[in-house]
Amino acid sequence: MEARTGEKTLLETDVTPGEPTRTGRSLGSPVLATVVFVGGIAPLATDMYVPAFPEVAGELGASATGVQLTLTTFFVAMALGQLIGGPVSDQRGRRGLLLASLAVLTVASVACAVSPDIAVLMAARAVQGFAGGWAMVVARAVVVDLAVGTRLVRALNIVAGVGGIAPIVGPLLGGLIVQFSHWRTSFWLLAGLSAAMLIAAAVTVPETLPAERRHGGELRELGHAARQVVGNRRFVAYLVVMAFSMGVTFAYVATSAFILQSMNGLSPVQYSIAFAANAVGLALATLLAGRLAGRVPTRRVITIGLAATGVVGLGLLAAAIWAGMPLLVALAGFFLLMSAQGLVGPNAGALASNEVPEHPGTGSAVLGFLQWCLAGLVAPIAGLGGDSTAVPMAVIIVVLTAGSLTAMAASRRPAIPN
Repeated sequence: MEARTGEKTLLETDVTPGEPTRTGRSLGSPVLATVVFVGGIAPLATDMYVPAFPEVAGELGASATGVQLTLTTFFVAMALGQLIGGPVSDQRGRRGLLLASLAVLTVASVACAVSPDIAVLMAARAVQGFAGGWAMVVARAVVVDLAVGTRLVRALNIVAGVGGIAPIVGPLLGGLIVQFSHWRTSFWLLAGLSAAMLIAAAVTVPETLPAERRHGGELRELGHAARQVVGNRRFVAYLVVMAFSMGVTFAYVATSAFILQSMNGLSPVQYSIAFAANAVGLALATLLAGRLAGRVPTRRVITIGLAATGVVGLGLLAAAIWAGMPLLVALAGFFLLMSAQGLVGPNAGALASNEVPEHPGTGSAVLGFLQWCLAGLVAPIAGLGGDSTAVPMAVIIVVLTAGSLTAMAASRRPAIPN
């Protein structure tokens, strides 16, 4: 990438959807659809059962902290699954590992559904998270194997968009399940979805990494790939932007219920409507970002999204400090905040992947690992103010946005107009 001064980069060159890429194959609609849904299962599993936490604690005889730890365990395991799964898939290929991870995810989801106590649920959640993270990173590497240029940006916007919406939609779906059924139903639903994705992947996803393009299996080769990926300055910059965008999203997810319900008096139904509207804003912005690929420079789209995030973050901080976060400010601010993330995270991930085409699995692993680690770290910090202030949430948004803008500025190289 860095040696191509004066010539167009991949992300400035449109690629016909059916045109074969470096693997000799192209990214068809059935494969993309499967990858999109696989990429959404693990994020959906993240917090679908959150509305049922009191029921889970009561039925399993656990403390609130114990139930919360099942969520933390899932986050950590999913991050590790991505960190390990990506490099291993660069060595062993994609298809077999993807099918195996989906099979384990299905079994782990069943184990969650039948857990007799909190210890079993925690262990099952760890396996579920690890397998889900593994499936996510391999599925994303499949896209990088089969697409380049504008096609890659558009495809990864779709994949990341669904993956970003899923943890937001999860609590809404979980709330409906709790209202009309039992908390265990959410895990049975996840088991069914995982099994369906296993079948779909078996039917539609070929092996996209031929043997001649795989890396050696020695630890030395693995370390070499990791050093190449994290040694790429532009990759690291886009990695920071993508991870910080996830941090902004989870600062919102962790605090919005307190801000809108406890501080502003919305009913659970009204909150669900607002939550869903914000998810729609994120989805529409992600689709817009995909449509802009090849027409507007991707860095410019990211910068616009970061600028909007920064303005909204400062507005929310001012409102939190001096006005106690009025309802209209919170509603408008959250909608704009989530919509802006649709322009930032997916595009940053696409640019990062484009920087390390020789190690797509390892690159995806690092992206996913930091992204979900940051999500798990930000969520409890954002809630430090309890249900009486939105200041910690707003401070996190401003700090992460400033960090992203700094990373974008540090990555700019005038000789390569990206």
